Amino acid sequence: MERKNTLFFTPTRIAVIALFAALAGVLYAFGFPINVAFPFWLELNFSDIPALIGTFVLGPLSGGIIVFVKILVKLIIKGTSTVFVGELADLIIGLAFIVPAGLIYKKHRTFKGALDGMGVGTFFSVALSVLANWLVLVPFYLHLFFQDDWNNLVAPMQALFGDGVTKETFYNFYLWISVLPFNVMRCLIAVLVTLPIYKRISMLINRMNERFMPRSCRTEGGDAECGAAVKKRIIITVAICSGVVLLLVGGVLLRYFLG
Repeated sequence: MERKNTLFFTPTRIAVIALFAALAGVLYAFGFPINVAFPFWLELNFSDIPALIGTFVLGPLSGGIIVFVKILVKLIIKGTSTVFVGELADLIIGLAFIVPAGLIYKKHRTFKGALDGMGVGTFFSVALSVLANWLVLVPFYLHLFFQDDWNNLVAPMQALFGDGVTKETFYNFYLWISVLPFNVMRCLIAVLVTLPIYKRISMLINRMNERFMPRSCRTEGGDAECGAAVKKRIIITVAICSGVVLLLVGGVLLRYFLG
């Protein structure tokens, strides 16, 4: 008779978190602008997809780890052009999307629960993206990079929306015609990709977990051997992943201070 593994951070879970985080980080680093509809500094990327799938499959805590590590991976690949302010905003906006979705789905593991979670996550993520741009990002860029010269922000918006965009009307156009629909689209893409596949991926990971579980844990009896074997695997896996995260952090710091 098979035994249910009740440990949270199993070796399989840690490995899957690392896989999703690496994929999300690469997708995050290779974002691209949609110049025909949005100003060039709003870059679309698909990193929310592996983060959301990982959240539904592994839970909101695992999803939060994926979002955090993807930021480190992006910083290693591409660096920062915002003194980490943009990445911090993306971290908060990403967590606002996947954590509420994961918490709701954890309590209601149905298709409706998934839809409700995604809807709530989208609301919080879009709302925070508007607030972050209004209160933090635009003032930061304007002061640090453009020496409070509004023309650097107004001109690209005028190219899209006409001469009605001025210093006085900038936020009306930028927040409600650019930031809001852009982030709704970002979340909607993640939702449409995640819904059809997250169940299949969850089943695949469960099979992987059973397959790679120590032999003494697959049948009744041998509790001591099972516990010792699982603990050993967890220690090794955590040590390796912690080393990788430390290397990522070290690489980010070296890139920033020496680049």
